Amino acid sequence: MNTLTERQREIVDASIEIISKKGIQNLTIKNLSKKIGFSEPAIYRHFESKMEILLTILSMFENKMRKFNTLINSDKNSSLKQLNSIYRNLFSNFSKNPVLASVIFSEEIFQDDKRLSEKIYSIMDFNFEFILSIIKSGQRNGEIRLDIGAEQLVLIIMGSLRLIVKKWTLSDHSFNLKKDGEKLWKSINTMLSI
Repeated sequence: MNTLTERQREIVDASIEIISKKGIQNLTIKNLSKKIGFSEPAIYRHFESKMEILLTILSMFENKMRKFNTLINSDKNSSLKQLNSIYRNLFSNFSKNPVLASVIFSEEIFQDDKRLSEKIYSIMDFNFEFILSIIKSGQRNGEIRLDIGAEQLVLIIMGSLRLIVKKWTLSDHSFNLKKDGEKLWKSINTMLSI
């Protein structure tokens, strides 16, 4: 993703605010135009469509996530500590920026747009492979149990994370995601450990 212009950044920030306050279904070019105070054609000079704005939001999240994963990859902590860092980072990011969770976990909305569904799949696949590599390393090093396959462990880890974030989003953030996420991580850590 190229660097955004100041105007594109303004459009993206306004889009995130609309999604955050009114839901993703209310992100329209018309609503966006009203929010930022310039014409719909002016928005189209910066983004071809609402889908392109959503792609940009997803790309921003993906880039941030890849940078964090590079840091995790370079640290020499145990596999379990690396996984804990991933969990904490995601719960912290979602808590600070709830709209990210709304966009990332609204993939059913993206099914009608091939580019958006491919972007979501790419993010999920990257995360799956990244966590899989950490699990396999932990199994080789004797930190993580071997009696459950690495792929199944990744599904359990990713699925539980998705479920708690989705529950938090649907409940209008009615509980402390970081606190409940920490409890969830302790259970997963117990399940993974030898």
